[in-house]
Amino acid sequence: MGSVERTLKMTLATIVAILIAYQLHLDYAMSAGIIALLSVLDTRKSSLVVARNRLLSFFLAFGIAMMCFSLFGFTTVGFMCYLLIIIPLLYHFQIEAGLVPITVLVTHLIAKKSIALPILSNEFMLFFVGTSVALLFNAYMGPQDQQIRYYHQKVESDLKGILYRFESFLLEGKGQNEGLLIKNLDKILDEALKLVYRERHNQLFQQTNYQVHYFEMRRQQNRLLGQMAINVNTLMRQSKESILLSHLFHETACQLSEQNPALTLIDDIEQLLETFRHGDLPQTREEFERRAVLFQLLQDLERFILLKVEFYQDYQND
Repeated sequence: MGSVERTLKMTLATIVAILIAYQLHLDYAMSAGIIALLSVLDTRKSSLVVARNRLLSFFLAFGIAMMCFSLFGFTTVGFMCYLLIIIPLLYHFQIEAGLVPITVLVTHLIAKKSIALPILSNEFMLFFVGTSVALLFNAYMGPQDQQIRYYHQKVESDLKGILYRFESFLLEGKGQNEGLLIKNLDKILDEALKLVYRERHNQLFQQTNYQVHYFEMRRQQNRLLGQMAINVNTLMRQSKESILLSHLFHETACQLSEQNPALTLIDDIEQLLETFRHGDLPQTREEFERRAVLFQLLQDLERFILLKVEFYQDYQND
């Protein structure tokens, strides 16, 4: 939920809850607005969970309050007794989200100096109105499809840019990669994952892990690119093998799109691996080390592609 949308929801939910409480002639109508304000959360699921927990805490808290006020009267001692019992209990049952708003309602009993049924009914109605209005407002969540699609395009574009840079470095034999593109892409992937996890929690009945798994897959690929960048930086001379590998990076970039299964790239890698295995043995230490780095890059590129292949096979029917 965007900050503007959440601010608007919180404001409107608070106002509507107060107006409804006034229309119902409830005492302390402002409290319904406060409860609504505290109940507007980021996702539908979190709102439902908190509403359930607060309902449980309401009955538990008022049961404890009635007992304490019956024993010690509507005094500071009675209120302290209530707090000493209710706080550990709510944390024990992991429903502490209701502590503050419910305690505000409990203080109304002290102001009225009564636990008569009409007073208790008033407090329950305040709770019910505030929570219900918040749930109604939270039922609407602005669609995030456009933003998610933007992240898809941005991530694929940046991955292609990194692969093309690797191709250029291998062709020129001059590794000069500082990893800035990879670090920036990591930040973008973190933002995308936060969005899709939040969006998944807004789906109450039909959930899909597709978007989460897609961006997780891209993050794993980007981490592999980070490892490759270290090796690319050690290559300071062009060779026949580096030229062949550069073409494979180029083809990987061309077939990077979400819908492309990238299966043909696996065959290309296997062919290049065979070329490496059956090529002439290195004659110098420098050539041996360069060949080892190129071989490691090829293996990392294979893992990079396999991540996409496995993802595509899992979701090819989606």
